[in-house]
Formats: sequence, structure tokens, C-alpha cells
Amino acid sequence: MTHASITALTLHHYPLSRSVRVKWLLHEILSTEDGGDGFATVRVPLMQGGQFADDFIKKNPNHGVPVLDVTYADETTQSIYESGAIMIWLADAYADHGLAPAVTDLRARADYLQMIQLGASWMDMMLWQIRLNEDLLPRGVRSEALAQFNRDKIKNEIEPQLAARLSAHAYICGEQFTAADCMTGHNVGWARAYGLCQGDVFTQYRSRLSKRDAFVKAYADGDSFGT
Repeated sequence: MTHASITALTLHHYPLSRSVRVKWLLHEILSTEDGGDGFATVRVPLMQGGQFADDFIKKNPNHGVPVLDVTYADETTQSIYESGAIMIWLADAYADHGLAPAVTDLRARADYLQMIQLGASWMDMMLWQIRLNEDLLPRGVRSEALAQFNRDKIKNEIEPQLAARLSAHAYICGEQFTAADCMTGHNVGWARAYGLCQGDVFTQYRSRLSKRDAFVKAYADGDSFGT
């Protein structure tokens, strides 16, 4: 690890869930020359209710992944949850990797934070409502209208914003890959699974991202989703 005050990182993860965003970023930062990860991964068995175990609830009272356990050089520990917060923290903690604008670059920093937060909150919320009401909730309480409302919001409001950026630049905040692409790239993949973000600009974006070694490693366990 390149940050002297951090001695260990452990990601609590489930394949293809929101934690893949963090796993991807960790691979961008910490994958070692010999092919190792540079961090530990603990699989949380979401389908068996592992996120509701007492020990896990102590780490994340909202019973979800990701959770990142951090061990510092002074032997203290901390558990961080919420994918957006973790990703901002990681990119700043390992600033020498150039995955976030410097905090002193106020204009670029504002744009970058805006895109991470758009992905972590607004777009994520819409995608989650679609998933809940089309796949997860008991049929008697699903809302077809709510799912369609959020589909329309993504198609008419989110897609044009992202497409305009990706038509102008290779990555979501410009010509340089940043942590915001781990967030946006994951959400675009999630949206495409529901028939959204189908245009050529999104296909090309995902193609660029999928060629990154860190992307391949992050998604390598995708076949075990649902188990």
C-alpha cells in the first residue's frame, strides 16, 4: 500500500451489487504487480440474510454492502459504509494514483463530486426502485407505475446528461479516468440490464471500461450472483 497510515483494507462484498463499484476502485489502486489484490475481500451472503447478522449490523446499521474495514498504522480500525463515501475517501487517501482531482482544483473537484453523487444517490435510487418493483418485492405490493416513472426519469433526464458528457470525452469527467467512472460505469451496466442506456455512446463507454484490468478483476465473480 502506498498510504503510510493505512495498513490493511477489507471489503465486505457481494458480486454485481453496489460493492462492485468499490472493488473496482480498489483494484485500480491496489492491485499488485504479481497479480495479487492488495486488499482482502469477505463475501457477505446476501441471499441467505448474512447482511442481518449481528456482527455485520454493527459495521453497517443499514445492513447493506459495501462496507470497508480500515486498519490504521496506530492499530485502530474503522468501518466505512455507503459506496459513494468509500470511493471519495479511497481516491483521496491514495491521491498519488490520480483518480480524483486535487482538492485545490475547485472547478474540476466540483464536477467530479457532482458525478459521483449523481450516481450514488439520484441514479442509484431510480435503478433501485426499478429493481424493487420489477424483481424483488412480492407481486402484490409491486408498483408498475413507480417502476415506469423511474424508467422514464432515467431515459428522459439522466441518459441525456451522461450521453452529452460521453459524446464529448472518453470518460465521465473528461479525458482522464477517475473514481467517478467506477460509479457511473457500474450504474450504466445496471441500467443496460434493464434495457436503459442502450445508445452507442453507452456501448462504447462500457467497452472502454471493460478493457481495464481492474474492471475485469472486479467483475470476475459475477457468475456467482444469486448464490
